[in-house]
Amino acid sequence: MTVTPPSPTAGSAATASSVAEVTRAVVREFLTARLAGDTGRLVALFADEVDWVLAENPGVPWIRPRSSAAECAAQFTELMEHTVPEDARASVDTFLVDGTDAVLMGHVSGTVRATGKAFEGPFALHLTVEDGRITRHRLYENSLSIAEACTP
Repeated sequence: MTVTPPSPTAGSAATASSVAEVTRAVVREFLTARLAGDTGRLVALFADEVDWVLAENPGVPWIRPRSSAAECAAQFTELMEHTVPEDARASVDTFLVDGTDAVLMGHVSGTVRATGKAFEGPFALHLTVEDGRITRHRLYENSLSIAEACTP
């Protein structure tokens, strides 16, 4: 038996396209705010409640559970307090958008201030944008490298 999905109508294709455009614009604004360290703008970009998933890592002070817009935006400030800003590097190699979902993939590196040790590795970030705000933030990264860099 063959199942054929319904063909999209012109209206539904246009709606899907506009949803993807909003998602792409919000994620670009998120990246710009992160790069600028604009926590006020980050708070505005996150929804009041966020489905935040980043594997908890007790040895890394900036990696912890978060759920509010203010907590999510504060992650940037905490990261900068515990790392050497001049050594921070991140590159985005892939930026995919499908409706309300965006996935960024790339590479991140830095140095932990307290130990002087470096960390690096690939990352994938899955964001969901609803009503112009980020409702889901899921970061997958080389947590072992980061934990080792935090260990004296």
